[in-house]
Amino acid sequence: MKRNLSLWLGLLAFAVVPALAQTPANPPIKGPSGKIHGHVTTPLGLAQTNGTVNLASSDDPKRAPAYIFAVNSGGDYAGEAPIGTYYVFFRAQDTPAGKEVDSFDNVKIVAAQDTLQDFDMSRKAFIDALPAETRKSIEDLKKQNAEIIKSNATIKNIQADMTVVSQDLKDIDGAHTAAAQALGAGAAKSDIDAKEAEIKTAKYTEIETLMLKDTAAKPEASGLWAQLGQAQSGLAKLKGDQAMYDSAAASFKKAIDLELAAKKPVPVNQSIAYAGLGEVYARTGKVAEAYAAFDSAAKVNPPGAWNNLKNEAVIFMQVGNGEAQAAAADEAIKADPNQAITYYIKGQGLIQKATIDSATGKMILPPGCADAYQKYLDLAPTGPYAAEVKGILAEATQTHSTSVGVQKSRKGK
Repeated sequence: MKRNLSLWLGLLAFAVVPALAQTPANPPIKGPSGKIHGHVTTPLGLAQTNGTVNLASSDDPKRAPAYIFAVNSGGDYAGEAPIGTYYVFFRAQDTPAGKEVDSFDNVKIVAAQDTLQDFDMSRKAFIDALPAETRKSIEDLKKQNAEIIKSNATIKNIQADMTVVSQDLKDIDGAHTAAAQALGAGAAKSDIDAKEAEIKTAKYTEIETLMLKDTAAKPEASGLWAQLGQAQSGLAKLKGDQAMYDSAAASFKKAIDLELAAKKPVPVNQSIAYAGLGEVYARTGKVAEAYAAFDSAAKVNPPGAWNNLKNEAVIFMQVGNGEAQAAAADEAIKADPNQAITYYIKGQGLIQKATIDSATGKMILPPGCADAYQKYLDLAPTGPYAAEVKGILAEATQTHSTSVGVQKSRKGK
């Protein structure tokens, strides 16, 4: 039978787009009947997801279909027809009127029996009968389809891994509570801390293992590299491991490079990678580099600027760098001057330079400290640190007062 390229390209396109099958209206059956069923396979070896299988009497030279059965989304069809010998042919949704794609003659419908008649259009005899150009198109599509299947399998595996990662991150956040519950009410703080570190180490290690596998499978995915960097950074922090910090920095830089080279960069991914890199720098004493990385995180994702800069200040607070803590808090205040917590963090950074008045024994707050604490109280008079701040201000000599904002640019910028 005659098959042309345009007809086949249409068929192949439909082969990967499922469609809801409509059962055609067939004439009532009078007399003995039998059943017929089968599966329709495309030249790519996939289940045909639409079309019809048609039964015409083998004695009818016009091949007018007497019974029509829909092919479902799984590639199957089934129906019932009067006993007899039929010319059975398959038509896709876009097959022109009077044309057919595949056929078999002398198919017998036997009373009270179910005849199997498949349409395997990937069979050699069928492919060999196609024009050379069509055969080449099919081979090209097979290669593309194989790549798609492989890619889909990779994506499916990564999605499964990310489900595990998501739960691991929740477990990390709840590690302290889980440790306390596991050891009981009478457990010593040191034992609870050790158990918490054990839980976090196990979870970060699992994330790192999964992300090492997934970045190897899909190295162009910046988000996977950023997630790998976060796991490595978490392990480095728990172990105090400089080599692991170096690995985390390399992962974050890889994520950043991929985003910078992308046709459509994802600001959130860029921001996460820059912030992760900034944390690595902050925890390894590279203050100027940390400033630059966190500033980049804020710049590429303005809606998240305050949160990134606040986190920067918190990290510097955790490592005991009060000057960098106050400077980072100032940047967060510029991003959003209405967040009380950043004024408290700034005050906590500045108070590390407080001195004692030898005459009164009272604390002399450094410039900007009292103003930062007072602004915290203005914004959060009943906040979680209000009592602490009121106590500091009441006991301190507040002779040095400056504006709450930035007094000077960050060092190293």
